[in-house]
Amino acid sequence: MENGFVVIKQGFTKEKAAEWTETIWVRLGLDPTNKDTWDRERIHMPWHKREDIATFAPKAWGAMLDLLGGEERISTNSGWWGDSFIVNLGSDELEKQAVSRHPKDLDNWHVDGDFFVHFLDSPEQGLLVIPLFTDIKPRGGGTYIAPDGIDIIAKYLNEHPEGVYPRKMCFVPTTSTAEKHEDDPHFWSHLQEIKRCNKFVEVTGEIGDVVLLHPLMLHSASKNHLRIPRVITNPPVALKEPFNFNRENPDDFSLVEKKTLKALGVDRLDFKIQTERRQVVPERVRIQQKMMEDEKKRLAERERLQSESPGLAPGAPMVAVA
Repeated sequence: MENGFVVIKQGFTKEKAAEWTETIWVRLGLDPTNKDTWDRERIHMPWHKREDIATFAPKAWGAMLDLLGGEERISTNSGWWGDSFIVNLGSDELEKQAVSRHPKDLDNWHVDGDFFVHFLDSPEQGLLVIPLFTDIKPRGGGTYIAPDGIDIIAKYLNEHPEGVYPRKMCFVPTTSTAEKHEDDPHFWSHLQEIKRCNKFVEVTGEIGDVVLLHPLMLHSASKNHLRIPRVITNPPVALKEPFNFNRENPDDFSLVEKKTLKALGVDRLDFKIQTERRQVVPERVRIQQKMMEDEKKRLAERERLQSESPGLAPGAPMVAVA
């Protein structure tokens, strides 16, 4: 309720992490022992397999239910995680830098949810979830969060019941007719507004930790100066119905709803949207479809080689590298 996030230690096992990351280097087409092959700083991978959160990470699942008000409020289509890893490998240049940039100067500040029009009560993103599939040390590429940004985002969305489009590092009102986003007086630049934040936290932890954050948490990828591979996912969890900030019984508010109301400085709010809810097809979908095709080819080739040489290992688990 104070900072808008909680860390669930050992939310899933190291064995589960090793199982899921077993073929990650094959999928990437990179050599874990040769950094010269690491040609990209950060990679968003598609998913090949998935599992119910309740069995993969029961401890984390229980905490998610506590935050969102119970399983009956969670969409039946979002109770799973997939192996859509986000890999941060850093770069040679970053490894040589002795001093990290200030969090305000990072260039990736955003609110998650690039696939829907945002309202204050949007059910598509009930929580921001970050499971750790590798250990993450300081300066090792962990996500940076800005807890005091929740208040700023909540107030902005409350002022825009017409909804806002998610653009890269900005919000654009659905009613905007400006030729350029920045010409609209209601244009929201995350990179500018982050300057108003004063509280920053670097997400670090161990394999199996799960960080659960308020859905309006401003966050950014950071720079991996250690060049130790950092692997996370960020699976959204959706609600069956929009958040309700005007429940008859205040005891029925979920903790996430209470935090939003606290951010607005009110006990309840009769929020009503003024346009329809709708989905947006993000550019990353096209990119990940191409990645999926390439990954399947590499995995199929690996399987063929294994059948010809049974002693060939299926792929070094990422956890061994970290």
